[in-house]
Amino acid sequence: MSDIQKIIVPDVGGDEVEVIELCVAVGDNIEADEGVVTVESDKASMDIPAPFEGEIVSLSVSVGDKIKEGDVIGEMKVANGDSVDEGASEENASDESSKEDAPKQEAPKDESKSEAAPAASGSSEVIEVAVPDIGSDDEVDVIDVLVSVGDTIEKEDGLITLETDKATMDVPSTHAGTVKEVFISTGDKVKEGTVVIKLEVAGSGSSSSESASSDASSEASAPAAQESAKQESAPAASSGSETIEVAVPDIGEDGEVDVIDVLVSAGDTVEKEDGLITLETDKATMDVPSTHAGTIKEVFIKAGDKVKQGTLVVKLETSGGSSSSTAEKPAEAPKQEETKQDSQQDETQQASQQEASQGRSPVPPVPEAKNTGKAHASPSVRRIAREFGVDLTQVNGSGPKNRILKEDVQAYVKAELAKPRTAAASGSAPVGDNVLQIVPVKPVDHSKFGEIEEQKLSRIQKISGPFLHRNWATIPHVTQFDEADITEVEEFRKEQNAYHAKIKSGLKITPLVFVMKAVAKALEKYEVFNSSLSDDGESLIIKKFINIGIAVETPGGLVVPVIRDVNKKGIEQLSQELIETSKKAREGKLKAADMQGGTFTISSLGGIGGTAFTPIVNAPEVAILGVSKSEMKPKWNGKEFEPRLMVPLSLSYDHRVIDGAVGARFSTEVAANLTDLRRIIL
Repeated sequence: MSDIQKIIVPDVGGDEVEVIELCVAVGDNIEADEGVVTVESDKASMDIPAPFEGEIVSLSVSVGDKIKEGDVIGEMKVANGDSVDEGASEENASDESSKEDAPKQEAPKDESKSEAAPAASGSSEVIEVAVPDIGSDDEVDVIDVLVSVGDTIEKEDGLITLETDKATMDVPSTHAGTVKEVFISTGDKVKEGTVVIKLEVAGSGSSSSESASSDASSEASAPAAQESAKQESAPAASSGSETIEVAVPDIGEDGEVDVIDVLVSAGDTVEKEDGLITLETDKATMDVPSTHAGTIKEVFIKAGDKVKQGTLVVKLETSGGSSSSTAEKPAEAPKQEETKQDSQQDETQQASQQEASQGRSPVPPVPEAKNTGKAHASPSVRRIAREFGVDLTQVNGSGPKNRILKEDVQAYVKAELAKPRTAAASGSAPVGDNVLQIVPVKPVDHSKFGEIEEQKLSRIQKISGPFLHRNWATIPHVTQFDEADITEVEEFRKEQNAYHAKIKSGLKITPLVFVMKAVAKALEKYEVFNSSLSDDGESLIIKKFINIGIAVETPGGLVVPVIRDVNKKGIEQLSQELIETSKKAREGKLKAADMQGGTFTISSLGGIGGTAFTPIVNAPEVAILGVSKSEMKPKWNGKEFEPRLMVPLSLSYDHRVIDGAVGARFSTEVAANLTDLRRIIL
């Protein structure tokens, strides 16, 4: 007896279901009842379990294929040899016998149900709808009841939602009718045969005949479907030729779909199951895989084309027809997989680097059986995860029994977007997790156009660059421009500096100190500018202390030391601290603690020039003030123009936290505080 057994699709509760994931690969050793593929219908997602313990010899389906009850999806080399084969053979013989007798047995089953159901008056009757075969002998949990007494439902409408250790599924109604009684509630445990509801139907004759004809047609179409699956899974090259044509397989769509990406080009070497093109339907984005390993000779598709089942994609030159012999002799597949394992990893890395250099993110490969855990999620959640490219095995579920909810997927995506992309920022090409899809700058040989000199970035520039890039790319910036009249402030500053020069105190007051005090007073009034977003983005953290960071230019780059408790210190004390801190920064003696704990930042270019600029918010702060060079301007006082010293202000803020009106009020408040210093002591 041969120890190679077929893996046949059991009752999946519908005509056809879509394969959304391959849980195993050729050569894997798996236990009985372990998932082989994951399928999805319009009501549930579930795993097709292995009927035996053993080794996967071949798989005849791929992601996107449509399968139904009775289809062959692969073959297994069963463990324990002949003893298992005998049992398997007897089981297969029993299955064949039951299939031959199926049309004869269906009618009595329906009749027995009809007889068991208490008849209603006239042309209607009340029947009992029970839990069908769910692929488990044990009881499973009911996590949702979808109907109630009095509801009118159609055939195949969901009644209750079950959750096993392999899948979440709905129990469908066998008939259309009105719900008379519900026997199940959330939290109950059920198994095959448990009565779910009593249903009043309008005459069961037509329903019974439809059910019988549907079952008969299903049985009759099973051999044809198996033969079709075999032909699609092993497209042999023509005799004596090593060049084959790879076409679009069944993608579950009758019409044409868009090609959004071409993943290969002539001359590329591909492995079996490597993606060739990426298609987008109204339900999913999927890759068309290569049916064989080999070298691309010709590509017939380009991005933007429309294709359907049977459209020619590429011509592929296989290595000496070995791929054809592999399809004909699946038992030898594990040996070939072992010999190709190392080269496959190298080629995968090479393909990923090539895709990155072409300006697109590598398309995620079909998940292999590396993760032992199963993701429990509804079909709608799986659809959302596929749209965002999320691996559900990496998502923590917050629902009943760790079930993954839509909110869990959204939180995962938000967390991934929030991660700093330091690796991408340090190079010219994006890494594989370039979620912002930033197109890299193509390498240019500048020496072709003239003499060049290459200078290394300073240590500070290397450190600050990725953070500036993150802040600019992830924070929605708004910049409010204003100006403040500092005529009186400047006169007062000069008087104080003359006094300190006379007493030789060594203290020199700069205009920046007055800006710091004006900002601190405004922060006390508008606390939202002295806040940070929480890690989950759901709340604001209002800080009751005011520590202002001052951007200082050094020979190595820009640093931002922090002056603490600005609102509690006077002008002279702040001036002394600012002088000492700036000196330490320029000498490179700042410690990490000196640059931490800031709540707001000021960047002053007043000593250099310029009329305005757009400063970048220093996360996790939510705002930053830019100060440009002051200038004498004519201002109307109600009677005449008079010269006034005006300083330009540029306020950038995080629009997720601060609205435009609040931003304008804060900017006006700072300008008013600078114009009249008496406001600071109020």
